[in-house]
Amino acid sequence: MSELRFDNRAVVITGAGRGIGREYALLLGARGASVVVGDLGARTDGAGVDGDNPAADVAAEIAAAGGRAVACAADVSTGEGARALVAAAVSNFGRLDAVINNAGIVRTASWTEVSDEEYQRHLDVHYFGSLLLARAAWPHLVESGSGRIVNTVSAAMLGNSMMTHYGSSKGAVFGLTRNLALEGAEHGIKVNAIAPGASTRMAEAAAGGLPPEVLEYMRTSLRAEQVAPVGAYLVHADAAVTGEVFNVAGGAVNRMAIVNTVGIADPDLSIETVANRFDEIMAVTIDAVPQVVTPPPVPAS
Repeated sequence: MSELRFDNRAVVITGAGRGIGREYALLLGARGASVVVGDLGARTDGAGVDGDNPAADVAAEIAAAGGRAVACAADVSTGEGARALVAAAVSNFGRLDAVINNAGIVRTASWTEVSDEEYQRHLDVHYFGSLLLARAAWPHLVESGSGRIVNTVSAAMLGNSMMTHYGSSKGAVFGLTRNLALEGAEHGIKVNAIAPGASTRMAEAAAGGLPPEVLEYMRTSLRAEQVAPVGAYLVHADAAVTGEVFNVAGGAVNRMAIVNTVGIADPDLSIETVANRFDEIMAVTIDAVPQVVTPPPVPAS
């Protein structure tokens, strides 16, 4: 297979100053994409910024390697910040073809100890950050004809101790991904998500309860650059999949599938029927039906 290139495609990547976002930016920049490196320089818990400018550092690294990149230190959790990221692409590159919503925050704590403000902050960064940037980018993705959005979710949305505030906000991003996949179908826009696993600042911030040997494994075997090829592929014009989530960690990639079991059907359903046949309701068999995004048929003209 010939090398997949991204020449004449412009991509906005949030949280691109460090970790997985940085690897997305470097890989896409090396393959010909024009990259907006978005990063506010925020702390991992979202409570302020560190005072450095990681976006500028990554943009300079791409440029030094012969690529095209600009930095944008915008707050993606605001409409103003989202519009600034899109404007950076359009003003510098004349177009916008793809968005990778990678910016995030995390802190582990019991769900009863997390303040209302922190729950809101997680929603603002993860959910509204993804929503606002997608909405600001949408007209340009439509114009592209092969617009792509890659969101970032987490296995924590399926349940993770001490991460209710984080996992539930990622669950909202999953719902956004599925619905935007449907909205984008008529425009050729594909929308997918990645649930990444890598040793990054975010992972370290959430790893307080892990044994030392697990932390060492993360640091040596789960590298951020192993996630980047999947996100890069999903923003390529050739990527045809939409509405899906992919687990990516340590070089392993698999699809996170949602299925409906065969279950039971009884018009005279009673509490006792549910109780007696509960194993049938729960059973995941070969006949379970994957739930995919299926656009409605286009009306005949």
